[in-house]
Amino acid sequence: MTGKKAARLALLMAITAGIALALTYRDRFSAQNLESLVGELGIWAPLVYIGIYLVAPALFLPGSPLTLAGGALFGFAWGSLYTFVGAVGGSTLAFLIARFLAADWVEARAGGLALQIKQGVEREGWHFVAFVRLVPLFPFNLLNYALGLTRIPLGTYVLTSAICMLPGIFGYVYLGYAGREALLGGDDWVRKALLGLAVFAALVLLPTMIRRWRGSGGEKQPK
Repeated sequence: MTGKKAARLALLMAITAGIALALTYRDRFSAQNLESLVGELGIWAPLVYIGIYLVAPALFLPGSPLTLAGGALFGFAWGSLYTFVGAVGGSTLAFLIARFLAADWVEARAGGLALQIKQGVEREGWHFVAFVRLVPLFPFNLLNYALGLTRIPLGTYVLTSAICMLPGIFGYVYLGYAGREALLGGDDWVRKALLGLAVFAALVLLPTMIRRWRGSGGEKQPK
C-alpha cells in the first residue's frame, strides 16, 4: 500500500469513527449545551465556535443547534459572521473530502441521492445548487458530500452555497439572539421576540414559495 493510499484509508477511518461518535452523542448536541461549553471560553469562544462548525457537517452533526447558539452567544451581527464562516467552511470541507479523498465511500452511502444530485447539476449547473440550498429537499450534511461527487467547479459551489445559505443563517441566528433576549428580559425583548416569530414563519414559508416560483417558471424540480 502506497503512502497516499494509507493516508486516505486513515482519513476514512477517522471520519467514520468521528461520525459514529457524533451519532452516539447526538442527543447532547443541543443549543443549550453548546452555549454552556463555548460561553465559558472567553476570547477563544469565537474560534472554538467556528472550529466546531467547520467539522460538524463532515460528522453529520445538525447545524440548527449550532446556529441558534451562535445568535445567543454572540448576538445577531457577530453571530451571523461567525456562523457564515463556519457553515461555508464546513460545507466546503465535506465537499472536498468527497471529491478528492472519499468518493467511493460517499457514493456507497449516498445511494440514489448521489445520482439525483449528479443529474440535477449536469442539467442545471449552479441553479440546481442554489435551489437545493434554499429548499431543503435533501439532508444538508449529506448534500455537502453528494455535491462533491459532481463536476461543478469548486469556486462555483462555494460562491453559490455561501449566497444561498445566508437567509437560513440570518434567520436562525436571529432566533437564537431573540430567544436569549426574551429569557434575560433585555430591553425591548417583546419586539425582538415577535420579530423572531416572524422570522421563524418566513423560514418555514420560504422553501414553499421558492418551489412554487420555480414550478411556475416551468423548471423541472428534482424528484
